[in-house]
Amino acid sequence: VSSTDRIIAMSFPSSGKQSFYRNPIKEVARFLDTKHADHYKVYNLCSEKGYNPKYFHYRVERIFIDDHNVPALQDMLEFTASVREWMSQDEKNIIAIHCKGGKGR
Repeated sequence: VSSTDRIIAMSFPSSGKQSFYRNPIKEVARFLDTKHADHYKVYNLCSEKGYNPKYFHYRVERIFIDDHNVPALQDMLEFTASVREWMSQDEKNIIAIHCKGGKGR
């Protein structure tokens, strides 16, 4: 299994009206719980908004990066250290990473 097989990139898990054109948060949680139960961590790179981490069993880490901006070096170092630690704990562990649209950050 390559490391990219363990990374999911997605758009913001949303609720309300935004869930019509973004990922509905309950469906994202259902997918992750079904396919990767107890083996996923979500990284929210969106500085503009967040959501209740209970949907993902509180395995959410938030890194505040503004849209259309480069992240601070310190933030990138903390992010990569966190990912490395999570991935090394179990070969089944995966990460789901998102910003707002799913491609910018």
